[in-house]
Amino acid sequence: MLINTLKKQTSSEIGRTAESLAAKYLTDQGLQIIEQNYSAKTGEIDIIALDNQVLVFIEVKFRKTARYGQPYETVTHNKQQKIIRTAQSYLLKHKKYTNYACRFDIISILNNEITWLSHAFE
Repeated sequence: MLINTLKKQTSSEIGRTAESLAAKYLTDQGLQIIEQNYSAKTGEIDIIALDNQVLVFIEVKFRKTARYGQPYETVTHNKQQKIIRTAQSYLLKHKKYTNYACRFDIISILNNEITWLSHAFE
């Protein structure tokens, strides 16, 4: 059970564990992970992957319980805009992906349950 392995971790360690779990899940679904924890002045993107010829920017959210809502509900409009600006920064630095279609997904992890929201926002 994932929640038991997280009890002794800091919040940043929990985030890394959730991102690793999400990356494995996405790889199992056929995506190719290009980069994790991409950071720019505009923000950070947890996972960048290829889904065939689509470049996917993925935000990973984890919660132990649903007491305060689903993890994906924390990706507010402002957070979405920050991710979009960071994705634009990534594309400026990585010209080989300029002509790829892009997509924004969220991996929401509630304890052991993974929910993949493809095309979560534009």
